[in-house]
Amino acid sequence: MPIYEYQCNACGHQMEALQKMSDAPLTDCPACEQAELQKLISAAGFRLKGGGWYETDFKTGSKKNLAGGSSSDSKAASSTSTASANA
Repeated sequence: MPIYEYQCNACGHQMEALQKMSDAPLTDCPACEQAELQKLISAAGFRLKGGGWYETDFKTGSKKNLAGGSSSDSKAASSTSTASANA
């Protein structure tokens, strides 16, 4: 479920709410209890970072060697990612 940010137009209170995408937007401010909440637009807090992501992880067939490595390198990367996924 996504986390939405809200700000009250009356008192300036800011908050986050964990809601389903199908839920109606919140309207009542918990701080001043007025119906002045407005949903804010913000960037997603999602980043892929670290040594576990390889270009060849999700490729099939002849597309596996796009980075120019040898076929033994891509097999090692595939077995490493499979072992990590099973752990």
